[in-house]
Amino acid sequence: MTGGVLLAGFLMLCQGAVAALEGIAALAGSDVYGDVGPYLYRISLTGWGWIHLGLGVCVALTGAALLKGAGWARVAGILFASLSLVAHFLFLLYAPLWSTIVIALALFVIWALAAYRDPDPASATAPR
Repeated sequence: MTGGVLLAGFLMLCQGAVAALEGIAALAGSDVYGDVGPYLYRISLTGWGWIHLGLGVCVALTGAALLKGAGWARVAGILFASLSLVAHFLFLLYAPLWSTIVIALALFVIWALAAYRDPDPASATAPR
């Protein structure tokens, strides 16, 4: 694996853990998130809590699998990073700075996982 994929896996592991904590904070009904008033994508804070908790666990597990070198984790990583990007775009009014950071990290993760080309070890050792 290249450094970009390793960094993507580490970022997914960390971001997934933080997103899970973000979801727990929303489920606990603490004053971390205020009432933003009516807007087009309004979901209750409990709904956002479950979304972030579930998505955070999936992102963290996929990041751990990436670090272990699982081949399926690249495709799953692109999927979960895309879902995280959309979820945090819709969550912008609740946490604008953090959502912007997560969106930027998700874009990097998607790029790093999509741009990675597995070197073909058979072609490097095959006689010509």
